[in-house]
Amino acid sequence: MKYIRNLITILLLTGALALQGQAQNTEQTTKEAADVEKEIAVIETNHGTMEIEFFREDAPKTVENFVQHAKNGYYNGVLFHRVIKGFMIQGGDPTGTGRGGESIYGARFDDEIDSSSDLYTKIGYTRGIMAMANAGPNTNGSQFFIMHADYALPPNYTIFGRVINGIETVDAIANVKTQPGDRPVEDVVMKSVTIK
Repeated sequence: MKYIRNLITILLLTGALALQGQAQNTEQTTKEAADVEKEIAVIETNHGTMEIEFFREDAPKTVENFVQHAKNGYYNGVLFHRVIKGFMIQGGDPTGTGRGGESIYGARFDDEIDSSSDLYTKIGYTRGIMAMANAGPNTNGSQFFIMHADYALPPNYTIFGRVINGIETVDAIANVKTQPGDRPVEDVVMKSVTIK
């Protein structure tokens, strides 16, 4: 009888410890998922700093592309090579020509656009929104643009984030003097792009 009681006690303790470990794993997984969702990009330029929140749920592959490029230092020293006041600022091409850049996936990747979603029907390409620049459907690489003002673009560019701090930096960049081709006369440099 004493043997059975000890066996039951051991089984109950083992079960309790297993449940406790499972609960801790669930809490850790939930915390890790929350941390990924809260990722913020900090873009430090020679005209100020801005912070970007991501729409990972709407554009997971696009967000991952940007985040990994940032973590790898890909954008550090890269220019905002195209600036149109009242429209947008564009960067992310390491060649600075507007024709370069690649994705973390080794090639161009597909758009992540659901033109019927609230992101496109209610928010759209409004001031502070960040979207992928492309050369046509499904040609995303590393280039992106940030809206300086609300602008009625067709839903052809994957929206994946928005400025939450530092919109005045977008304004400062949008107001630089440009030359033909919308290229700034003086370089507008992303000194660093980090993820926090």
